[in-house]
Amino acid sequence: MRWAVFCCALVPVVLVVYGSSLGGAAGAALGLAAVTAACRVLLRRSENGLRAERVSPRTDPGHPRS
Repeated sequence: MRWAVFCCALVPVVLVVYGSSLGGAAGAALGLAAVTAACRVLLRRSENGLRAERVSPRTDPGHPRS
């Protein structure tokens, strides 16, 4: 989580230093924060699903196992 916050803060600073507008840098920061949050949610859901499958594996013969 700390790296995500660091990157979401660093990218706009670099954009401003290299001549981008403040609005563009703020938009990039919001976009990065949104993507980071979505990835975190998806990763948590995936981890929880794997934990639940280890505890009680599905016995449905039609269910593909990966």
